[in-house]
Amino acid sequence: MSLAAATRSETTKQFSTSMWWILALVLAVYVGFTAAVLGFVFAAAATGSLPGDAPPMPEEGLAGVLYSTATAVGYVFPLLIGTLIVTAEFRHKTLTPTFLATPQRGLVLWAKMLAGLLLGVLYGVIGIAASVGASAGFLAGWGLNTEFDSVDTWAQIGRMLIAYVLWVLIGIGVGAVVRNQVGAIVGVLVFTQFLEPVGRAAAAFVDGLSEVTQFLPGAASDALVGASVFAMSTPPGGVATLEWWQGGLVLLGYAVVLVVVGHLVSWRRDVS
Repeated sequence: MSLAAATRSETTKQFSTSMWWILALVLAVYVGFTAAVLGFVFAAAATGSLPGDAPPMPEEGLAGVLYSTATAVGYVFPLLIGTLIVTAEFRHKTLTPTFLATPQRGLVLWAKMLAGLLLGVLYGVIGIAASVGASAGFLAGWGLNTEFDSVDTWAQIGRMLIAYVLWVLIGIGVGAVVRNQVGAIVGVLVFTQFLEPVGRAAAAFVDGLSEVTQFLPGAASDALVGASVFAMSTPPGGVATLEWWQGGLVLLGYAVVLVVVGHLVSWRRDVS
């Protein structure tokens, strides 16, 4: 079977179940709600409309920070769908007929990555539309600049789309390394929602720790995008960060290493 035929097969396989659109729907609601709440609060703060003695928030760069909600809080969804692309085959024991139809296992993995690329673009469009739409609505409502006339804004949106694709590929690598679906999903959630956030928060108070945490996948993703709502909670210059292209290379490095390790260690093992 050719790579094109294998990719068509994998793409059909992914869109034939309900999991992709369930995750996409949750992604849209979660990111849209988060962006709306932050958009309301930040826009009100930038115009000095918050009650009490809340300090005003600078308007410069506010739009980019709000738009980055798509990746800052939504990156776990492409990561999960990438993981499920592989682990679902092991859980439901459909990998055996897949390998019988396409004995070249490396070709199957390539096909999954190409199908994952399509899903990454789709999830990226959904996540970005949810965050940008909700945020821009509140910015415009408060009379603030949505920055749609800036090239930097559209460059950031493009980098956010790249980040979504890379996160799907990382998920495919995770699924290839950790074949157990429950174990892979739990590991992904523990790392992304607990371990890395705690480490990055501690880096703001422990000297030299940010030199390490800047290479964590979430930090690299934020660096690639160039903005993050979480960066607003750290003191300026207090945490080391990568350049956007360095963040992209680090994220790509995670994807390559995980996929290669998964192929060498797990993917070629016997399938029961």
